Amino acid sequence: MNNNSYCVILAGGGGASLWPLGREDCPKQFINIPWRGMTFLQRTYERFKAVIPTENIIVVTLRKYADKVREQLPGLGSENLLLEPYSRKTAPCVAYASYSILKRNPDAVMVVTPCDHIISSDAQFKETMEKVLAYAYENDNLVCIGARPERPSAEFGYIQARGGRKALQEGKPVPVKTFLEKPGTELAEKFIKSGEFVWNTGIFVTKASVVRAEMERYIPEITSLFKGWENSLGGPEEEVFLERVYTECSNQSIDYGVMEKTERAVVYPASFSWSDISSWSSLYNASPVKDGSGNIVYFDGKITQDCRDNLIYSKGSGRMIAVKGLKNFVVVDTEDALLICPRDGEAFDDLLSDLAMPDFKKYR
Repeated sequence: MNNNSYCVILAGGGGASLWPLGREDCPKQFINIPWRGMTFLQRTYERFKAVIPTENIIVVTLRKYADKVREQLPGLGSENLLLEPYSRKTAPCVAYASYSILKRNPDAVMVVTPCDHIISSDAQFKETMEKVLAYAYENDNLVCIGARPERPSAEFGYIQARGGRKALQEGKPVPVKTFLEKPGTELAEKFIKSGEFVWNTGIFVTKASVVRAEMERYIPEITSLFKGWENSLGGPEEEVFLERVYTECSNQSIDYGVMEKTERAVVYPASFSWSDISSWSSLYNASPVKDGSGNIVYFDGKITQDCRDNLIYSKGSGRMIAVKGLKNFVVVDTEDALLICPRDGEAFDDLLSDLAMPDFKKYR
């Protein structure tokens, strides 16, 4: 391992995309992946320990989740836990992390990764990351990791490679032609047929100095707020400094703020299978443990008859669950809430809109 290699794990999201397991006080990054016995955060940390020196793995989260991170990652050094006062999407988060790393090591190359992924093969992941890190040391690019699409998903973002299908088949970094956010299914089908697109995993690799330069060029409204970071980050003034920065900072993603504008973006087609777990539907698609009828059942006390392509999960309620004649549904039973919903993302999003009403605050 190269001691100049760093990893930044983004673990600050507070959404309820896996409600009722994921809540505002315990979002999805802190809940167990059912068939893994680890949380999403723990699994991401373990995956990167094979690639990055442990002392160089950094977690960025909200202050209110600090204790959860410490509990789940007891080996994480206190200096490697970066705490945001408020959620401002990924651009301020990456700015905070990159300036913190530059203060420690001006020669750093950093991997930035969300922590809500399921990846098929640790060996293929390690091989991919080693190749991309080696490339990033020698080139001043922002290397986006793309996953080869396995189906026309409308839940993921896409990256179009310059040079199309042929360029992607060469298995090396290719200049990015365009980024496209979650399309409809019909458009996603056209993307896959063209062979020019990969899924945007949200993982990218670059020199810390390069991402700093590109952020200061394209999102100065954010980076200007970090003026004085050299003296404030990593010291007793950090918390007060960040409170001011984040109070004035706008919500902006690193993809929108930098990746879609920079001329330094390239995409590397990964060899591993990947899924971003943004919904119960994506968890269903990523699960390797479906039965002969396409059902995923995560608990012992159950009866299922004439059921197909469902995800049924119980945690903490102790109740028997009996299901008959159900197709393409999610059933999730917890101590204080029961979800029964069609498996498509639109139906679940509609339900979450209702859950945002004041009457349901205690369940969020």
